Amino acid sequence: MTTTQRKPAHVSEKQARQVAEAARESEWRKPSFGKELFLGRFRLDLIDPWPAAEPRPDADEFLARLDAYVRSEVDGARIEREARIPDEVFQGLARLGAFGMKIDKEYGGLGLSNLHYCKALTLVGSANPSIGALLSAHQSIGVPQPLKTFGTAEQKKQFLPRLAAGEVSAFLLTEPDVGSDPARLGTVAEPVEGGYRLNGVKLWATNGTVATLLVVMARVPEKGVTAFVVEADTPGITVERRNEFLGLRGLENSVTRFHDVFVPEENVIGGLGKGLKIALTTLNTGRLSLPAMCVGAGKWSLNVAREWSAERVQWGRPVGQHEAVAKKLAFIAATTYAMESMLDLCCLIADDDRNDIRIEAALVKLYASEMAWQVGDELIQIRGGRGFEKADSLAARGERPAEAEQMLRDLRINRIFEGSTEIMHLLIAREAVDAHLSVAGDIIDPDAGLGRKARAGARAGAFYARWLPTLAVGRGQAPTAYGEFGPLAAHLRYVERTSRKLARSTFYAMSRWQGKLERKQGFLGRIVDVGAELFAMSAVCVRAHAQRQDRPEGLELADLFCRQARIRAEALFAGLWDNTDSLDVKAAKRLLDGRYAFLEEGIVTSPSELPWVAVPVAGEATVQDVRRRIPPSA
Repeated sequence: MTTTQRKPAHVSEKQARQVAEAARESEWRKPSFGKELFLGRFRLDLIDPWPAAEPRPDADEFLARLDAYVRSEVDGARIEREARIPDEVFQGLARLGAFGMKIDKEYGGLGLSNLHYCKALTLVGSANPSIGALLSAHQSIGVPQPLKTFGTAEQKKQFLPRLAAGEVSAFLLTEPDVGSDPARLGTVAEPVEGGYRLNGVKLWATNGTVATLLVVMARVPEKGVTAFVVEADTPGITVERRNEFLGLRGLENSVTRFHDVFVPEENVIGGLGKGLKIALTTLNTGRLSLPAMCVGAGKWSLNVAREWSAERVQWGRPVGQHEAVAKKLAFIAATTYAMESMLDLCCLIADDDRNDIRIEAALVKLYASEMAWQVGDELIQIRGGRGFEKADSLAARGERPAEAEQMLRDLRINRIFEGSTEIMHLLIAREAVDAHLSVAGDIIDPDAGLGRKARAGARAGAFYARWLPTLAVGRGQAPTAYGEFGPLAAHLRYVERTSRKLARSTFYAMSRWQGKLERKQGFLGRIVDVGAELFAMSAVCVRAHAQRQDRPEGLELADLFCRQARIRAEALFAGLWDNTDSLDVKAAKRLLDGRYAFLEEGIVTSPSELPWVAVPVAGEATVQDVRRRIPPSA
């Protein structure tokens, strides 16, 4: 019997939320700085003193070899021109062990900490971001990480040594009509004797054209979304095309079809129906890889901006001495310092395994992807016409080929990868109000009976009787608080006061809108953005204070960043209650209804005969397989 992919079923908003809610981690077994921050509790003790990294001479030696390799053997300009990473780079990275950075040593990997792994991604991403994306997708969300956390001993022994040796893996969740809403997943895994038969089409599979092992998410009837390890050479798998993008031209990203693909039952990861939970859990630390490359972009931008602004003269002075440019330089330097501080802190507390970092990892992904884009945009403005000009064109005129326009194109995807900015706002907001929903959720749940509502009311009364008084006064109001931080003490006092203000604002919004709060996405986004600024301020202050003897200049950058962040935070607070959110929603509805279509007159529009979303036709592939096979390293 042949099973075909089901069209994504219509799923109500309520059903979609229920699926997402069931997949998230519902318990907090460890403390969380981010969770406490949104509750108005500034738990500086969770991140101060700055966590110490475990000495790893082997990791330091690997980073040194990787540095030497990418400087001498990786031609980033060639990757950009040819839109592919050469075979010999795959092979060279394999010889170094770069495909096994996150794989334990017992399976042939390097067993790097999160900190060293992210340092490696920052390094290779600065040589060419497509290489960073290759290694990140392979290890952070590909086969190694899910197996490390959820795989059986047999699965680890079977697959991890191959991946550590240089085989590539990919993660296949997204479908042509299914993005951030996995409740509508159409790929089906039909139970058959000895395993499952997969049918479906997956879109935007990073590494999909070169991978030999795949993590595939498919719906098992009556059981739910399930994760499978699938051999990419299994009959019935066709890589139908390699996708092309605005940036990351070397990215090997596929449309992959599954037609009657047999997968043994022992290749199920973590149990039937656990696929979405595995995906979300994997992303908790997997998200750290993306800000690692944002940090690399920030550092690269800072280098170009500094050298150019010191040398380029306009109106009798270097351009960096003009205030309009000086402000941009200060923003790039302070923001890069903050992104690196947030990332390093998240890596360190993830490595010591004492704290739950799901909120912190999401915050640094959100913050770094947004701020790195602004950094790249400011660099192009500083460089002027040369920022808009391609590197090869600059070199042809005898000028330094600084790839500013390429970097901006490469950075843009980070605001979409691994959770778009809009989805990240909602995800973080959900975790931020978890304490409230756990005690008072039934009060606003229309499906809750009177008994549940009554019990929730009692719980809520007890919780808020204890919690609300703590939001009135705190240590941040004492003029001498955090005095041990010297010139940064005032900023930490601000964070403490503002975290309580943030919690009060959230509580007021819950009281005002109750169940409708989830639709106030503009409000929730600003709440999350304030929290991100406070987390960033905390990270830079603790880092600068800890490193004040070796890096006293860090105190200057931390102070600069905090002053900039405070201005942004205050603007976000003002926007909580003074905004056009409701009017924007009404205008958008009118726009969607065609009321403002007259604004589109007088232009040439894109062809209208093709659909915006092409629903794949079930069945066998009708195009040639375009899989790229990388020869093994010698």
